[in-house]
Amino acid sequence: MNALADADPQTLRISVDTKATVDIGEYSRYGRSRGLEPVKAWDHDMRAKDKLVPGGILEPASGRAFVFFTGSYKTSDFMADGLMLWWQARKPDCPDTKRIVINMDNGPECSGRRSQFLHRMVEFADTTGIEVRLVYYPPYHSKYNAIERYWAGLEKSWNGYLLDSVSCVLNRAGNFIWKGLRATVELLDTVYEKGIKVCGKEKLALEQRLKRSAPLPLYDITISPKTVN
Repeated sequence: MNALADADPQTLRISVDTKATVDIGEYSRYGRSRGLEPVKAWDHDMRAKDKLVPGGILEPASGRAFVFFTGSYKTSDFMADGLMLWWQARKPDCPDTKRIVINMDNGPECSGRRSQFLHRMVEFADTTGIEVRLVYYPPYHSKYNAIERYWAGLEKSWNGYLLDSVSCVLNRAGNFIWKGLRATVELLDTVYEKGIKVCGKEKLALEQRLKRSAPLPLYDITISPKTVN
């Protein structure tokens, strides 16, 4: 599927995932940095702290990355809002794109069972007029998702710094270079609630919009935009 997507000029393939929550503070992250004096850091995490949740979208073919953060919770709506921000930024450069293939693992906020995420993906397709194909890696195989290598590089890059403020985290993410490109970075100020889901008749209507693969119904889902007659 990935090879076919990359070969089609009207298809854009992206790799999407979240990363472990970042603690904001002068914490030692077991990284390395160069300097005349060692960087002084806290050796424990018992102090009050703020946190940021990173989400990311990587275009494997080009290496272009879009990283978005929230100080709230990692939810389906956070993932969907990040995807919409990414597309708003990329749309002018992709006038011929008719479909998007999204590589993901089966994380709880975006799995093929998560009704709120699927609902938001239907909204995305209808709003943009783009066909969306969700292609999941099976459990325990997330290492094959391209963005995992991006996350590993970013973590290695910023672990030598004291991520002691929100602006520092955003700057370090924006200054990280992957395949010669710097990421676009956004901070979402929305407060995300946990546990939102689609139920009853709305869920039945939602399923009617999903074209699930017969052999892999939870791992290959196509969503066509709603057409207006």
